[in-house]
Amino acid sequence: MADGTAFERWYTASDLAGLPSLPGTERRINSRAERDGWQRRARQHGKGWEYGFSSLPPEAQAAILFRERPASVARPTVTMARSDAQIRSAWQRYDAVKQDQKDKAANRLKALHAVRTLVINNTPLMQAREIVAVQLQMAGTNVSAASIARWQAAVEGADSKDWLALLVPHYSGRTSTAEIEPEAWELFKADYLRVEQPTASSCYDRLQRIAKVSGWTLPCLKTFTRRIERELPRAVRLLARQGEEALMRSYPAQERDRSMFAALEAVNADGHKWDIRVRFPDGSEGRPCILGWQDLYSGKILAWRLCDQESSDVVRLSFGDMLRIYGVPSSVYLDNGRAFASKWMTGGTPTRYRFKVREEDPAGLITTLVGADGVHWVSPYHGQAKPIERAWLDFCERISKHPAFAGAYVGNSPTNKPENYGSRAIEWTEFERVVTSEIHEHNARQGRRTKVCKGRSFDTVFNENYANTVVRRVSEEQLRLLLLAAEAVTASSVDGSVRLDGNRYWTEALSEYAGRKVVLRVDPWHLQGEAHVYALDGTFIATAPCIAAVGFADVNAAREHARGRKQYRKAAKQMLEAERLLDAAKVAAQLPPTHAPNLPSAAVVAPVFGLHGKKPDPKPERLAATGTEGPSALELLMFQQARQRKEQEI
Repeated sequence: MADGTAFERWYTASDLAGLPSLPGTERRINSRAERDGWQRRARQHGKGWEYGFSSLPPEAQAAILFRERPASVARPTVTMARSDAQIRSAWQRYDAVKQDQKDKAANRLKALHAVRTLVINNTPLMQAREIVAVQLQMAGTNVSAASIARWQAAVEGADSKDWLALLVPHYSGRTSTAEIEPEAWELFKADYLRVEQPTASSCYDRLQRIAKVSGWTLPCLKTFTRRIERELPRAVRLLARQGEEALMRSYPAQERDRSMFAALEAVNADGHKWDIRVRFPDGSEGRPCILGWQDLYSGKILAWRLCDQESSDVVRLSFGDMLRIYGVPSSVYLDNGRAFASKWMTGGTPTRYRFKVREEDPAGLITTLVGADGVHWVSPYHGQAKPIERAWLDFCERISKHPAFAGAYVGNSPTNKPENYGSRAIEWTEFERVVTSEIHEHNARQGRRTKVCKGRSFDTVFNENYANTVVRRVSEEQLRLLLLAAEAVTASSVDGSVRLDGNRYWTEALSEYAGRKVVLRVDPWHLQGEAHVYALDGTFIATAPCIAAVGFADVNAAREHARGRKQYRKAAKQMLEAERLLDAAKVAAQLPPTHAPNLPSAAVVAPVFGLHGKKPDPKPERLAATGTEGPSALELLMFQQARQRKEQEI
């Protein structure tokens, strides 16, 4: 091995200076090499000599091996191989241990490689172990030659590539735990695993009070908490202490790629209640709502309606706005709220899961225009399924807290009210103006970081793709169907004009319907615009503009009032029926009949004399019997007065 081919590494005098058993200067290293006859060669770069690894003393070789791992070492012949199951088990254990255990296995592997290299370079095995043990002790590791021998025995018969897994320490720390009374453990779990989220210490204190009565010996609190974390998965703890919503948040959200769509190919809609106090047109105050439609490809808000509360009418009108401006989408993503799942909107969809689904239900307006296969139902309050909810979050920060609404912000929860809560109510017209402006700014804002936008705005991305998209348009007749149908009204018998909530509509075609009933389709939030007039049989008559805009009325509020009055009347009738178990006929049937009383017999009966003694004077014949013997005094008086008036006239 004196030729140096076993290790094929060469070192200069500066590399060797200071190693164990070697001088500390280059001059003395060269002298030592000259005296001991080390194998050498001329330096490839610069002047001087390079010395072969195999010529160095064993102590110096061990130090070099710990400083730099050899590139390749000849493998000794083994006589016994480890089974695949043993190797697989060792690597599984290696994956399961902590990093400090893995670092110890790596240091042991390095020591075994150093011993093997020394042995290959003619150093006796026992001496090589001692040399490596000394090097490890100098590095701060308390290792003996016997320990190295045990490591070598642990990897005997295994391939060197599996030595790392076999050298993992088998010491696993303290594994024994104190015993817990089974009943005490069940009591602790029942107390701790509650949505009220009591602390472990309070549960432990209550358990101690029970243990005094039951005679149990309890371990420390840490034993209970460690067992909770060890035996109960985190998902179980979340479900028990924080509920299903927290459990679902712990599950990774699905990342949905919206770049597969085109502009207006798919839209999603949702409603949002503003954290602002406004004054509605009818004078009442409250928190308004918005119902919007968002393009899934770009994220742009396409259409929206502001209202007092979410309803199917607002869905109808906002959907009509989107159709009028952009066209018909290929698919819509909705939650099954009452407004969207109304049969007038999505009737005919097989998986509506709201209200009763009947075969005779009419096809809803959205189902008719988009198709039953184009309506998709998603989970409510689920931002991954309805990206428009992310837009509502943006509106909460940029619109609800707008400086124009200072004093009207009410907070996003009853416990998060601002100091100036209730100090102001925003007028409806001002609220509409600011919201409209800010939504346009939301669509035009640059720097969007979605996969489609890449720093551009929603408007830019939508307009670029929309220009190359085939858009389906609806006719004016179809758009009129999206407007709300009012009750039948009677046209004026004079000029044929119609009135609705203080507004007067007229066109020349209505003159033919003077005095007849017609049906109006109007936008309840724009009553002072125009009304589409239909005959009672559904025939379209004409579009009548508003010629006398004298008032504003909220059709939705009127409808809600009528609904409330109807429910009140119905409830009163039901209560009355519950109290009045018997009707009047049954009461009358229970009454016993009353008969005429029996006449008592007279004690003395006296005769009547003179009935045949004198005939009465003859009396004039009367035209008809009146049931009396002659005219009364009142009749005679009236007859006399009438004759006197007649004489005076003559």
